[in-house]
Amino acid sequence: MTAQVAPKKNRIEVVDFIRGFAIMAIMLLHNIERFNLYVFPGGMKGMSGLDRGIWDTLFFMFGGKTYSIFALLFGFTFFVQYTGAKCRGQNFDGRYLWRLLLLAGLACINAAFFPGEVLMLYAVVGVVLYLFRKASNTWVLVAATVFMLQPVELFYYFKDLLDSSFELPAQLSRQLHGGVKEYVNEGTFWALVKGNTTIGQAWSMMWAIENGRFLQTAGLFLMGMFIGRKQWYADKPENRKVWWRILISGFITAVIFYFLRDAYYLNRDFEFRRSIGVAIDMWWKVSCTFIWVSIFVLLYKTQVFKKITKPFLSYGKMSLTNYITQSIIGSLLYFPFAMNLAPKITVTESLLLGVVLFVMQIAFCNWWIKKYKQGPFEKLWHRLTWINSDKQ
Repeated sequence: MTAQVAPKKNRIEVVDFIRGFAIMAIMLLHNIERFNLYVFPGGMKGMSGLDRGIWDTLFFMFGGKTYSIFALLFGFTFFVQYTGAKCRGQNFDGRYLWRLLLLAGLACINAAFFPGEVLMLYAVVGVVLYLFRKASNTWVLVAATVFMLQPVELFYYFKDLLDSSFELPAQLSRQLHGGVKEYVNEGTFWALVKGNTTIGQAWSMMWAIENGRFLQTAGLFLMGMFIGRKQWYADKPENRKVWWRILISGFITAVIFYFLRDAYYLNRDFEFRRSIGVAIDMWWKVSCTFIWVSIFVLLYKTQVFKKITKPFLSYGKMSLTNYITQSIIGSLLYFPFAMNLAPKITVTESLLLGVVLFVMQIAFCNWWIKKYKQGPFEKLWHRLTWINSDKQ
């Protein structure tokens, strides 16, 4: 395995900016989705041309890409922590598994307000980083590639080609989603909390498994660790060439998969979409993810871009706090137990509301980070991770 070197500060800043951008995009998407309620004045078909345009544009740009940016950075963060602990002479193995258990606890807090949250998925899939922590770069890259190829969906596709009697497994997430709608429509906070932390979490996890996100997340975790090991975020001339190659190859594959996605995912029957269609859709989104990341890494080499995006650094450093507080605020705004804005405001209005919330969050983060090094939930996670240790 290639020797691991502790990452430098400027690399962390790049990651903080990208993480801040991703959490902003997630805020905007969650607002127009009404935090997975999908309730609109007049229904989905009643959207105006402006609303539909905003919906399609935001999902084209960010849908399935921002969560995957987080997955990539989760793997990179593991590399930073694992390497840092090793340099200090500490064993991070047990601490990391404990850290994942703590993340599952935070996921339950988040899930109490938001059905469909992603932290539990990260807590479960994060075990893959532990399993590959000592593997060579070659094996890490191979495993990441296999996961992102969507082997389960490819198996379904070729099995169907060879066996006409083959039937895809029942889609359990659709059945669970019916239960989610029931307890949300009860309109009480305690029904929401109880349902979200049980049925809601099961629905979210099953949806991720059945729609390619589970394996894609594992692949992106490993790719993030691989990028960290290769030191590609470091400000070196040779790394610019690497990111240019990633950008160009990402653009080429994104164009190819976009047209294949249109032919084999969007315009085919439901059963077909659940096999090769899911794989192609995931490949397109991964390509777009690397386009976003490579563009930002290259732009961040310039002083002008660093200056313009400086407010995003504190926002990215507090991404966990921002993600959880988004869920709390979103449930209060859109869900029946509180203000119930979902059936009352348009997609355009919810986007504007999302922008206002983002501005408020970023102002809070810039104020908070001047007084404290970490956000509230980041600090809690860090303190509990290193409990009974000299590193607090």
